[in-house]
Amino acid sequence: MNKSVSVKVYHGYGHEKNLVVYGHVFRFKAKTKQLFSNNLFVNIVHLLKLFILKPYPFVQVRLTFNGQEVYQKTEYDGFFKFEWAAANSVKAGWHGVKVEALDDAGIVLAVGQGKVYVPHITQYAFISDIDDTIMISHSATIGRRLRELFIKNPRTRKTFKDTYTHYTALSLSHTNADQPNPFFYVSSSEWNLYDYLLETFRFNKLPEGAFLLNQIKRWKDLIKTGKTGHEGKLIRVMRILDAFPNQKFVFFGDNSQKDPAIYTTIAEKYPKNIEAIYIRNVRKEMEVATLELLKKADDKNISTCLFEDSEDAIAHSKRIGLIVV
Repeated sequence: MNKSVSVKVYHGYGHEKNLVVYGHVFRFKAKTKQLFSNNLFVNIVHLLKLFILKPYPFVQVRLTFNGQEVYQKTEYDGFFKFEWAAANSVKAGWHGVKVEALDDAGIVLAVGQGKVYVPHITQYAFISDIDDTIMISHSATIGRRLRELFIKNPRTRKTFKDTYTHYTALSLSHTNADQPNPFFYVSSSEWNLYDYLLETFRFNKLPEGAFLLNQIKRWKDLIKTGKTGHEGKLIRVMRILDAFPNQKFVFFGDNSQKDPAIYTTIAEKYPKNIEAIYIRNVRKEMEVATLELLKKADDKNISTCLFEDSEDAIAHSKRIGLIVV
């Protein structure tokens, strides 16, 4: 195998008739062992390394899942997407997948391991934004956003108070502890930050879920992190709804950027599939405009909540029966 080539596989999702796994193949990727230092210089170096990479375009990749093989090619930026129907019945839970990059002769260049999540058949599923919805990120101001990224490590990034309490309660809403409701974390942050975000979520004990992030960036575009891809976010959310047409969805976002517009657009298209929309009010100057957008969902009999503190959102979830007291 070529030691300079690497395969990164992200958490996938689906059911036996429609499984989806994403990933990247790199010709080169800087070594980025997770460091949890309070040293500013160490954190800056680690963050920069996440953006020092060279994608491997148009290379063949082979996915192996329960003895089944599926082939695909990477796109111009090294990104690959597998979407397939399982040959055999797949139980609910996490399942391992293997993805190999192959040269023109079919020789394995590199191997990556990943997981795909098949949710239990539950009443609800949850789609949440990350920046300024779960994590304090200051997304609307690039300088403050970069400052959060540079001076913090994944374990010192702040999450909003009581988010863990709310999301944990929702993961067990109307189901059993061994059959949690599925969570999908959709963000305009880039795939470069996947491991960073995964560690932050696990450290804060947030529900395990599938991440759907934005197109990977190179180091020269670091200053643009999190500032593009809102149209792609709309498409990613709609694909999740298409994959699970029989579940009721609850959306979480904030009004720092485009979440209210994205979620109300989807609510107007899929009104019967949306149970509720929660928007964290992080930009007070956008409050009136946000309420106007949410009224479109209200008119479709979808419950909405504009909140500043998670305890208010928790009270709302109890009031509408999402959380059973």
